[in-house]
Amino acid sequence: MVYAVTPLLLLDQITRRYRPEAAPVLDRLRLQLAPGEYLAIMGESGSGKSTLLNLIAGLDRPDSGRVLFEGIDLATLDDDAVTRWRRASIGFVFQAFHVLPYLTVLQNVALPLDLLGVRNPQRQERALQLLEACGIAALAPRYARELSGGELQRIAIARALVHRPRLVLADEPTGNLDARTAQQILRLLREQLHASAANAILITHSVAAAATADRILQLASGQLRPAARSAALPSVP
Repeated sequence: MVYAVTPLLLLDQITRRYRPEAAPVLDRLRLQLAPGEYLAIMGESGSGKSTLLNLIAGLDRPDSGRVLFEGIDLATLDDDAVTRWRRASIGFVFQAFHVLPYLTVLQNVALPLDLLGVRNPQRQERALQLLEACGIAALAPRYARELSGGELQRIAIARALVHRPRLVLADEPTGNLDARTAQQILRLLREQLHASAANAILITHSVAAAATADRILQLASGQLRPAARSAALPSVP
């Protein structure tokens, strides 16, 4: 199939099983992500959302089908090349934050740049820019263990965007937050995605979280299908 514009991400007939004799978790799944798109994927526990995310990030490989990023088949890259691609092209936001408690906030946010070999003062300057954008510049010298859940998730968003990734993968980013803080974090995430010109895939159980995306898909029976947006939950501008 030929596309007028190369999709940022294309999953072409992806099948993945946990065991050879088991039914597929993902069954000839297709997904196309257009440049600039913010996509939400919903699904029940065990539907394969984490498996799908791992395939997109190059942390796992499909049993059949192709994962293409800007036209490059990830299966053609060796493990070292996939790692380098992931560090440069992907940003992660997790439910459990995964902020390192023995590093300062500034060090946590600068970590992706450190892994990419960016030297100071550029590394520190970029990290401070993201902290400022996320409204937590005053927390830069503090340690993560001293902070609230909402503050930790703001740090995680800053860290995910600091190296200007092409795609952000957010896995239940509001799952550990109260409703009010979750709303603030979702608004911040969308604002920063727009400011950074980054694409995003949001994995969530939350209808309210999914409603902030441009498009919502439901994962069930190994397939992705369009999901209706609740009339009571319009998209966030």
